[in-house]
Amino acid sequence: MDAYISALMGLAGIAIGSLTSFASTWMTHRSQVKEKQREAEIAKREKLFSDFITEATRLYGDAISHQKDDVSDLVLLYALVAHMRLIASRPVVDGAELAMVRIVETYLTPNRSLSEIRDLARSGEMNFLLDFGEACRAELATGDLSIRR
Repeated sequence: MDAYISALMGLAGIAIGSLTSFASTWMTHRSQVKEKQREAEIAKREKLFSDFITEATRLYGDAISHQKDDVSDLVLLYALVAHMRLIASRPVVDGAELAMVRIVETYLTPNRSLSEIRDLARSGEMNFLLDFGEACRAELATGDLSIRR
């Protein structure tokens, strides 16, 4: 009888050890998959934010030196903001919309001379992406990539 008990205890030990090993492997794999998904989401957002900054900067530079009533140049910028509305937090979207407003307002002002542009740069008025950049940095730094409205 003692032999049966010893054998059953041995089998129970093997089963517990196997289940523990399986659970540990499964949890490690699951956390690795989640981390890869998180990294992919961060890279996706960084690319979107970078594309917006590039386009907004290009348009702002154009707006300083050209007065326009044509909105066709703004289409890509509006598309980038619409994409941000799907995946980014409210502060990021608000910062992007504020930058768009500044660009449109700049297009509506008279063309600026180089000395006026220098004065704008010195005064900090050309830093129209500051709020957007800070919101992006905060969103990416927290690691919380869920949409907060």
